[in-house]
Amino acid sequence: MAHFLSAYPGETISKEDLFYYVYGLLHSPEYRERYADNLSKELPRIPCVKTAADFWVFSKAGRELAELHLNYETVAPYPVKIDSGGATLTDADYRVDKMKYGKNGKEKDLTTLHYNVKVTLTGIPLEAYDYIVNGKPALDWVVERQCVKTDKDSGIVNDANDWAVDTMNNPRYPLELFMRVITVSLETMKIVKGLPVLGI
Repeated sequence: MAHFLSAYPGETISKEDLFYYVYGLLHSPEYRERYADNLSKELPRIPCVKTAADFWVFSKAGRELAELHLNYETVAPYPVKIDSGGATLTDADYRVDKMKYGKNGKEKDLTTLHYNVKVTLTGIPLEAYDYIVNGKPALDWVVERQCVKTDKDSGIVNDANDWAVDTMNNPRYPLELFMRVITVSLETMKIVKGLPVLGI
């Protein structure tokens, strides 16, 4: 706090403002690229940007990103087209075993997701895959984790449908989560693209 207060004399900065500044800064593509070697080996170093105005832009962006990322389960689902082949879907029809992306010849078609044999999503914007979390798109994490999987060593079955029904009281939860993460990804990238140049 003392370091940042001395960097911006006359500014009133709270610990919360500084926290969100750090969160915003860590989303800066320029920061990540410039310090990629350091970030892979040690804790991140947090520089002061040159102007107080830029500090506040990063802090405001960090606050917006945190709000979006913490409340991902309540954002509006992105309006993809849900194709059920004309059938009226029941709760049981939203059971997921393993989601798969579509195919365009031999290539993966990221605009299409086969949720299960009865439900296919189309119109997924490719820009949604630009939001990367731990090395891969956030959407890929949803596809990978919202499934039924048996651990080879223990034999324990991890079933996303159990969580959806028993905890969330919503059999559509895995489908809606994917749609919400599209929204989160697009909104995150919109905020990130609005970050200022990293003047340090």
